[in-house]
Amino acid sequence: MPYVMVIPNPPVPEPPAPRSVPTSADVARLAGVSRATVSYVLNNTGTVRISEPTRRRVREAARELGYVPHAAARSLRAGHSRMVLMPTPSFPAGPLYTRFLGELQWALGRLDYTVVHYGSAGPRGDEAARAWAELRPVAVLAPGSDLGPQGVEVLKRSGARAVITLGPEAVDGAHALLTDQEGVGRRATRHLYDRGCRRIGVVVPTERGLDVFSAPRLAGARRAVGGTDATVTELPLDYDERDAARLAARWNALGLDAVFAYNDEYAMLLMRALQDEGLDIPGDAAVIGADDLMLGRLLRPRLSTVHLELPAGRDLAALVDRAVHDPEAAPERRKVLGATVVHRGSS
Repeated sequence: MPYVMVIPNPPVPEPPAPRSVPTSADVARLAGVSRATVSYVLNNTGTVRISEPTRRRVREAARELGYVPHAAARSLRAGHSRMVLMPTPSFPAGPLYTRFLGELQWALGRLDYTVVHYGSAGPRGDEAARAWAELRPVAVLAPGSDLGPQGVEVLKRSGARAVITLGPEAVDGAHALLTDQEGVGRRATRHLYDRGCRRIGVVVPTERGLDVFSAPRLAGARRAVGGTDATVTELPLDYDERDAARLAARWNALGLDAVFAYNDEYAMLLMRALQDEGLDIPGDAAVIGADDLMLGRLLRPRLSTVHLELPAGRDLAALVDRAVHDPEAAPERRKVLGATVVHRGSS
């Protein structure tokens, strides 16, 4: 008779008991204060005076317990969310714009808003506005080229109290931060003209989305020398070393003596290609960019540029806060881009 050995199944371990979610009552007990005090401290309520030691004790208790306020509950109490939606721009964002957004995010955080960045992939224009509206933000700060009047209306109907656009033109129904891109091109080109240049090229990037900036800069360049003996030549350019080398190889045939290279990044790209071709900067080609990036000051010769001044993040955060608290106020139109030529060795 065969021998059968039975191996018993090992006991199934008990699943760990789910950890209870800490509540404001738990924080209050640990800190030795009332739940109302916890709410006042963690919601940064400024209308109630609470001593700094008490505030510190509440924050330490919240950290120890891993407690965070419930966003939905906070929205119900306030009657609106605290979310400011920032759609990622469809154009390549340079260092200047990125630094500006960082300052703005910090300033909004100080006012107890939560900033959410929305990816650029997916629907565009007013269809994108419908996707943004699904998140029920209290405010939206969008590049002006990515939003139209219908999109503004969709956002407002979904509960957005403030819609703010940033770009060369205003959008009906929204607050507008207007950037004078034409003035950038006008100042850069006038600087080259005043330096004695008469055959001026203007780089127009071929990158998708940059036409909203490059077109008015080109128009400003043409306006700067209108009625004079100078000419402006449009120079399409990929942000690519090989394309810059091809343009540099044609430089003498084009008969140009200067270039406004759209911004500092394109200026540095083209300047290196011109120097590799054996051309002297600024003798054979005066060069000016825009943005005043630190790298431009490290080149030889140092890069002339148009210094751009964007608003301080705290000023724009204050505008968002005002608009949230007074959603019926007439839309503001504010020029926010200062432009000043910085003359250096490249021109």
